[in-house]
Amino acid sequence: MPKAHLMEQSRAIPVDVETAYRRTVPMPLPTLFSRWYGPIAPVKAVRDQTGDWNSVGQSRTVVQVGGGTMREELTAVDAPHAFGYTLSGITGALAPLVDHIEGQWLFAPAGTGTEVTWRWTVYPRSAAAGLVMPAFARLWRGFARQSLEQLSRELLGQGSVG
Repeated sequence: MPKAHLMEQSRAIPVDVETAYRRTVPMPLPTLFSRWYGPIAPVKAVRDQTGDWNSVGQSRTVVQVGGGTMREELTAVDAPHAFGYTLSGITGALAPLVDHIEGQWLFAPAGTGTEVTWRWTVYPRSAAAGLVMPAFARLWRGFARQSLEQLSRELLGQGSVG
């Protein structure tokens, strides 16, 4: 198996840690991931969710614009500091590149607000896919930055910007 690649992006948001965590976890994915970033597709829908998305082992299917899908399973819950998940069964544009992804959202005090960090550890599907991970990481960081900006707007009650 090729070497895993760590990707992360952070943003300080002027809300307390508890509020940031409590409002991020249940946020509808199509709200948070609503825009394209280069070839990275937005989330269109979530299907087959088990539970309220607050306990290890709960799962759901994430559907991207264009038809790609992935199974998401909660693997860690440490409220209000972090939660983790695994994305597997990836289809669509990412399928040739990615075997699976271990994701984390981290919430830490920062001044009068919260630093929210979104982290992905991406496991390439092949050695050849591993060679393009640095380029994919640059794209993903842009997508993550855009998504964290949207999260900030949502947490501050400013909603979507088109």
